[in-house]
Amino acid sequence: MTAPRLLRGLRGATTCADNSADAIREAVAELVDALMDQNALDPEQLVSVTFSVTSDLDASFPAAAARHRSGWEDVALLDVQQMVVQEDLARCIRLLAHAWIPADRQLHHPYLRAAARLRPDRSGHN
Repeated sequence: MTAPRLLRGLRGATTCADNSADAIREAVAELVDALMDQNALDPEQLVSVTFSVTSDLDASFPAAAARHRSGWEDVALLDVQQMVVQEDLARCIRLLAHAWIPADRQLHHPYLRAAARLRPDRSGHN
């Protein structure tokens, strides 16, 4: 018997080497690959992904990089600017994804690169 699917929220974050379109695309690809692989997700399970970026990242939109992924045509994507907080992690991209996931599956929230310090309790799955 297959476990019922629940709409679940997944979090994750990473950092960029610099504020360039190439660095943002690379960081987004790595973060999304980790999210999909660690949670054994197929694109059709995704409902939406919101990307937030710190104010020092303005060279491109993270959602634009994700939008070109195979199977992501129907995923609702959104970019927002992260709230500015003193001493926040520089050049950080965070995500919140909503996906239909079997109820019995453990969730993995990827925190990559320097973003691992944001959630040391979650960064062991990188």
